Amino acid sequence: MSQTAQSKGSQGQSKPGQGGRGRGPPVYGRGPVGGAAGARPRRPRREPEEEVWVPKTVLGQKVASGEISSLEEIIESGLRIQESGIIKKLLPDLKSEVVDVGIIQKMTSNGQSTRFKAIVAAGNENGYLGIGQGKSKQMRIAIEKATSQAFLNVNPIKMGCGSWECRCTQKHSVPFKVKGKGGSVTIEIIPGPRGLGLVAGGKIKRLLELAGLKDAWTTAKGSTPTMNSTSKAILDCLRQTFSQG
Repeated sequence: MSQTAQSKGSQGQSKPGQGGRGRGPPVYGRGPVGGAAGARPRRPRREPEEEVWVPKTVLGQKVASGEISSLEEIIESGLRIQESGIIKKLLPDLKSEVVDVGIIQKMTSNGQSTRFKAIVAAGNENGYLGIGQGKSKQMRIAIEKATSQAFLNVNPIKMGCGSWECRCTQKHSVPFKVKGKGGSVTIEIIPGPRGLGLVAGGKIKRLLELAGLKDAWTTAKGSTPTMNSTSKAILDCLRQTFSQG
């Protein structure tokens, strides 16, 4: 074979992965899975940093220093909680959950304005519950405001066994029948025996679970789909257990 024929044959051959007519499939996308040897490494994912709580009030400084170690001491002394960090410090096992979200639309002289509303419940499933509401033009900020307000509204709940069918010493229900009102909604919680469960609707049942109740009957009257009024009625019910017990 002549030298000219060999040179033409070498020029016609293509490298693997470069495509060409009848010379293997072309490579699309970002290349092989492992990446090229000289490719730029991926930037590591940045994890969200936890904010360090700096107390701004006298009560917050006492909690941070350890002079006050329980929420009951604050309630008995009649002090006002103005920082959500106080609740997070005293109750580190609190869980927050979004109960309801909605849109608020209003017609103004400049046009239609839209805002978001969120209701958040915070509880540790062991005798503490708080409910808060927040509004903002952004959904994320509304949820953050509602969460902070829920922490500030956390109240202790007196639990026990007030059912005549059970008469045990475990704290699985309310100690007596309580009734609360919020707007047009009236809710009554009746203590139940062990093993009954929570006889309540979907969102009302979840709020009672966050509070720590396991067995109870409930009756609700009024516009219960309005979660703003329903959550206030539940919180009013559970506050009475601590104040009357």
